[in-house]
Amino acid sequence: MADPILSAKEAIERLLAGMTQHEASDLHIKVGYPPFYRIAGHLRKLDMPPFPDSQYIEVMLMSLVPEARRPEFQQHGALDFSAKGSTGDRYRVNIYRAAGETHASVRRVQSRIPSFEELRLPDVYRQTVINSSDGLILISGITGCGKSTTLAAMVEHINLVRSAHVITIEDPIEYIFHPKKSIISQREIGVDVPSYHEALRYMVRQDPDVILIGELRDRDTMTAALQAAETGHLVLGSLHVSDAQQTFSRILEFFPREEHVFIRSSLANSLRAILCQKLVPGIAEGSRYPATEVLLRNSTVRDKIIHEEDDDLPAIIAGSEGEGMRSFTHSLCELIETEKVHYDTAMEYAPSREALASAVKGIKASAQGLVGRSRGAR
Repeated sequence: MADPILSAKEAIERLLAGMTQHEASDLHIKVGYPPFYRIAGHLRKLDMPPFPDSQYIEVMLMSLVPEARRPEFQQHGALDFSAKGSTGDRYRVNIYRAAGETHASVRRVQSRIPSFEELRLPDVYRQTVINSSDGLILISGITGCGKSTTLAAMVEHINLVRSAHVITIEDPIEYIFHPKKSIISQREIGVDVPSYHEALRYMVRQDPDVILIGELRDRDTMTAALQAAETGHLVLGSLHVSDAQQTFSRILEFFPREEHVFIRSSLANSLRAILCQKLVPGIAEGSRYPATEVLLRNSTVRDKIIHEEDDDLPAIIAGSEGEGMRSFTHSLCELIETEKVHYDTAMEYAPSREALASAVKGIKASAQGLVGRSRGAR
């Protein structure tokens, strides 16, 4: 009879290697189900027997968990960590309990850090946003929209063009940076430091020029980000919200109402940009393209933040696209016009279907007018 521990270890290694083979972004492991891969945004069930019980899954996954962090899972019922498979690929792993059973989600991390161009992100990211020497840059979007990859591209760009000390605080570390022009210190929660709170306490004493906070998840992390941005550091961070307007709402939710005036003033002074993104399935099979919303701080945006007029921000973005800002509607319209995304697919991701339909109609009318004038000239 085969050793069950050995067979469990072999099973997870094969599943991880299969993620690379099938270009899967995620692996889902649940008791009573076969494994699922997420490929090009869609879940695909593998032709394998269901996982029998939590004990098997825990044996399988504990071969990946750093030994020092195993008691943390037993205590809290959930654990985030990074792991390296036998093929050399890296993974972000979340083990969690649900209905008394142990489950896991595994995200495959590309070993090579892509550039802004490879990610198909707007030029404003490279030409304007990341060239800030200080202030706060926020990447917003739902889970799986590529926030971590965009942040990695930003740090790598700095690494290529600037002599800076970059400190990252991540839970867990995903991309590994290799020094080029910059010094990069990557700190992983649970491995290098016990908590975000402890990491942030001593952060500014470590002489950073650039600080990446993987996730702004509560009052402490947001306060530290604002304080660092106000004292001459460039701070990069992410939030799990879908657009720029909701980003302000989420930040304010971290603080009691009596502190909102102070927080708004701090944001008005330190904010450089809010960059929101969605990944939209493309026409080509397996392809996905980013739809982006870009809010850049200018005097108008600053006044709106201070005077609690966040509802005006979408209109400001739409009316300032010549200054580098861009709306989701404009971005989706571009994807339709360049035949990267189907019209119906874009509609599913549009914040306003009416606005997108009107924008596409306007482009078609403009194109027809150009054709008409060209024929008349003959």
